[in-house]
Amino acid sequence: MSLVNLGHFCSHMQNASRARLSITSIMSSKLHLGIALALQDQGFISSVTRGDTAGPDAEETPTTQENISRRRLWLSLKYHDNEPVLSKMKLVSKPTKRIHMGVQGLQELAAGRPHDFVRPLEAGEIMLLLTDRGVILEARQAIGMRIGGQLLCRVR
Repeated sequence: MSLVNLGHFCSHMQNASRARLSITSIMSSKLHLGIALALQDQGFISSVTRGDTAGPDAEETPTTQENISRRRLWLSLKYHDNEPVLSKMKLVSKPTKRIHMGVQGLQELAAGRPHDFVRPLEAGEIMLLLTDRGVILEARQAIGMRIGGQLLCRVR
């Protein structure tokens, strides 16, 4: 898992929403797909489609060794009252300092209290984390399932 590429993903999504793009593409990876699907589940983006550098696929195209470098994820951004739904996306764990948190720490963040130098969640903000099982969850979902993990990014 490359947190450098995740940092590029976060800044790209933030810049695309500020530029008022309706659709944007990102590099295809398992981590990016998991985060994009979590953003879709939480209502920050409207759709996730696989495609290549030319655009989204009209029909499913399998990824092979020959086309893996051209594969992209196409994300449709959402806007409400002409304002982007996704206004800010920022890394929590850095490539040089990964932050892992248990259930009690996540509960404190969700309740509005800081924990281990991590700012609490604000209203309308989510935190995505990677569990030990390799699943990307929102912090409140992880609290409900009673599991912790590595903090990836916060989205507002």
